[in-house]
Amino acid sequence: MRTLSLAWSCLLLLALSASAFADDAKLKALIVDGQNNHGVWPKTTQMMKSYLESSGKFTVDVATTGKKSTEGFAPNFKDYDVVISNYNGQRWPAATDEAFVEYVKNGGGFVVVHAANNAFGDWDEYNRIIGLGGWGGRNAKSGPYVYFNKDEDLVRDTSQGNGGHHGKQHPFQVVVRDSDHPITAGMPKSWMHAQDELYDQLRGPAENMTVLATAYADPATGGSGRHEPMIMTIDYGKGRIFHTPMGHGDYSMECVGFITTLLRGTEWAATGKVTQAIPNDFPEPNAESKRPYEAGKN
Repeated sequence: MRTLSLAWSCLLLLALSASAFADDAKLKALIVDGQNNHGVWPKTTQMMKSYLESSGKFTVDVATTGKKSTEGFAPNFKDYDVVISNYNGQRWPAATDEAFVEYVKNGGGFVVVHAANNAFGDWDEYNRIIGLGGWGGRNAKSGPYVYFNKDEDLVRDTSQGNGGHHGKQHPFQVVVRDSDHPITAGMPKSWMHAQDELYDQLRGPAENMTVLATAYADPATGGSGRHEPMIMTIDYGKGRIFHTPMGHGDYSMECVGFITTLLRGTEWAATGKVTQAIPNDFPEPNAESKRPYEAGKN
């Protein structure tokens, strides 16, 4: 019996060690949240956490500010391969701002989702990190309005105007502009995204920025009449940034196109590579594809 017990103990120890090793081999991700003008943020944070963990590529922690204060908010960014922002609220403490900028500048990955590009309109370095943003007092002084014109040329419009606008929520087609980038490689040229806010008139420094995909903001739904950036990458120092204005609601994040883009973009921000394939249920050019979210099952 003693020998059998010892054998079982050794097997358990080996199993635990293997599990710990497997977690150590995964990329470490941190989602920051706590304040947002979108009330669904607690659920969308959990959705993104679930998607990332279910991929088998990531372990995920969440750092949450107070509802009405950021006092004491001081995540140890350098412990993570990538930080994902689901945050739009009060400025962080000065020391946290500084630590975040140093983290990205020195090679940390950063992911900007939807309203996170509304945050910190008066923070110059944050705007350089995200490339483009909306609202938060942004205007022509914040940088050019970037879009694709009818000739499919990228335009950096420096004329006067505010930054940030959207029409009515609706499903819309995403058009890949750079199919050679690891994030978009293998995606169909166009695919249908689920109901969402289609941000337009985003402004910012747009330095070292590549627009990988756009969507047409149709005037019929209150849009700009231009193709607006929907998937972007930005280089800041040694850091890599993946930015998508998509993801307004939980229903928007059920889109397989959004899920796939999030997973591939986050992996790229962390490593500069993408190992995750385009799934078989990826949306078609004129047909949505969704995975209904169930907490603890995705």
